[in-house]
Amino acid sequence: MNERLLAYYDDKLATLKSKHNYRSFANINHRKRYISIDGGERLLNLASNDYMGMARDEALHDEFMQTVEHDKLPFASSSSRLLTGNFEIFDEFEWQLQQLFGRACLLFNSGYHANVGILPALCDGRTVIIADKLVHASMIDGMRLAAQNGTKTVRYQHQNLPQLAKLLDKYQQDDGIDRIIVATESIFSMDGDVTDLAALVRLKRCHDKVMLYVDEAHAVGVRGERGLGCAEEFAVIDEIDFIVGAFGKAVASMGGYVICHKIMREFLINTMRPLIFSTALPPVCVAWTQFVFSKLIHMNHERQKLMTLSQQVAATIRRAGLPCPSASQIVPVILGDNQRTLDAAAMLRQAGFYAMAVRPPTVPQNQSRLRLCLSADLGQQELDDVLQVVSGVINAAP
Repeated sequence: MNERLLAYYDDKLATLKSKHNYRSFANINHRKRYISIDGGERLLNLASNDYMGMARDEALHDEFMQTVEHDKLPFASSSSRLLTGNFEIFDEFEWQLQQLFGRACLLFNSGYHANVGILPALCDGRTVIIADKLVHASMIDGMRLAAQNGTKTVRYQHQNLPQLAKLLDKYQQDDGIDRIIVATESIFSMDGDVTDLAALVRLKRCHDKVMLYVDEAHAVGVRGERGLGCAEEFAVIDEIDFIVGAFGKAVASMGGYVICHKIMREFLINTMRPLIFSTALPPVCVAWTQFVFSKLIHMNHERQKLMTLSQQVAATIRRAGLPCPSASQIVPVILGDNQRTLDAAAMLRQAGFYAMAVRPPTVPQNQSRLRLCLSADLGQQELDDVLQVVSGVINAAP
């Protein structure tokens, strides 16, 4: 590449470094709840989305491998599902999820694929998407793609349902708008707070143009009696038009899904570009996901334990004088300044714990934080040690 062109991007990297926003890969060795980075000391992993401990359960892995029928579950699909990449296991798992949720299910390669594909497929110039200000990057990218179809996109202040209600009234009365898609997450990935889905459903009932689109990526497996997410917990599964989930977190696998009406499922199969033009997931991966999900639906005791652990950590942070919006297993320690946050992460690491220092643009300016991701397999002594160190980090920060 031309040296002048390279220099432009090198300068961009230098700017990121000067603002303490530079990122790089690390060489990480995993051993159950612990990791070592670049051959360093063993650290308790507080940065993983393995909320139920399923990804690191070696006995579970062994049990699954004993069930694998290698002739039926190849390690590659080698094609889009609409060509020759559709295997029996896809239909079986979609049917299982349909029975659990009570509506049609469609699988995707990831939650990201789902969000960047569904929203543009649903929308046109007579559609408006009204989204919470803090929705995930994948939903933002889906909205940007929808805007290319002439779709109007609007953001409301985070969790500000009165503002959302005013926007719904406005577009309900707009003769140029036929469809309103309200897009939100159930558990937000950085603050860990939970959306009042019952309140959203009440707003929907007052506006017949509205479709509710809820991303349950951080809720599936950890909320609800059977782990079906916050929609189950709030008893509103039937009233949310599109329930999107991801298997890469509590379900300890790869892929995503949408729960919707069977007509919308057929529509997406025929219009959603990431589904039509992507090689399907490996069948063995889908089988593993189905295997894990069949375990998760019975793990309500572990879900209750995870909630208790989360409440203990959040309470400790609040007692130390910091705001903590979390009502879930994602618990932020919001320190504000980038360097202060990096220093706090280093202090945790010296004490034997690994937590991510999350900085802009992932979070808003002056909202840098440690992001603590808790897991149901965390022991009480480990939790007590975490609480002690977190308290020390907060008190030590200027």
